[in-house]
Amino acid sequence: MMIRSLWSGATGMRAMQENIDSISHDLTNVNTNGYKRRHLNFQDLFYQSVRAAGLQGGEAGTNIPVGIQIGNGVRLAATTPIFTQGNPYESNVWSNMMIQDDTSFFSITMADGRTAYTRDGSFVVDDTGELRTTEGLSLNPPITGIPTGAQDPSVTLGGVVQYRDPASGNMVDAGQVQLFSFINPAGLQAYGNNLWLETDSSGPATQGLPSTDGYGSVLGGWVEGSNVDAVTEMVNMISAQRSYEFNSRSIQTSDSMLQTVSSLKQ
Repeated sequence: MMIRSLWSGATGMRAMQENIDSISHDLTNVNTNGYKRRHLNFQDLFYQSVRAAGLQGGEAGTNIPVGIQIGNGVRLAATTPIFTQGNPYESNVWSNMMIQDDTSFFSITMADGRTAYTRDGSFVVDDTGELRTTEGLSLNPPITGIPTGAQDPSVTLGGVVQYRDPASGNMVDAGQVQLFSFINPAGLQAYGNNLWLETDSSGPATQGLPSTDGYGSVLGGWVEGSNVDAVTEMVNMISAQRSYEFNSRSIQTSDSMLQTVSSLKQ
């Protein structure tokens, strides 16, 4: 019993260390555009069955209704990203975009040709007139042909990038922003650099236009901040720290009991 408690306490300390690691990561990204906090899911470990329920042997010859099972600790089962929308920030940069929903993504073409997805809409116009991320990656599909010194450039709620033609005074469309969604966005793989990769678990990306059924509108001149709440995460960290201490105390108690048993023969 005492040895089992040592190992159970150790699994609890390990699980709470992983919990604190995740909370710390969330807090470091409290100002990261489009960052999504994570929820940790824990599971109890396997059980040792000392006596199975339903065995015959009760006082009146009846079946024993309740068995005896002793657990062996806890483990981290999953880290689930929470895709609630982050706080909106007005950037006053016309090419920045914010998706006004929880489930849509921008598509990005990575340097190696793979397709990634992001909620970070802090796009800028490069020297060729193309919209790119701050890392220089292109939107998918690309939006090009924005002239230098374009007049009144803007992005409509429907994702149309446009500017005013100085000759005619009319608005000219430079391109259409496309959005993408997934059956299970929690199954996306975090890549870093505010990017997500499609997996078998997420399902394939479904393409659609902003402001249409199932896709949010695009707000130009705004960016989506992190959905991490610093106060909540600090409370979670305190709770995880206390749980870590409780598991440490159980190990100390088990060690004290072992010392007591060891001293009996003296």
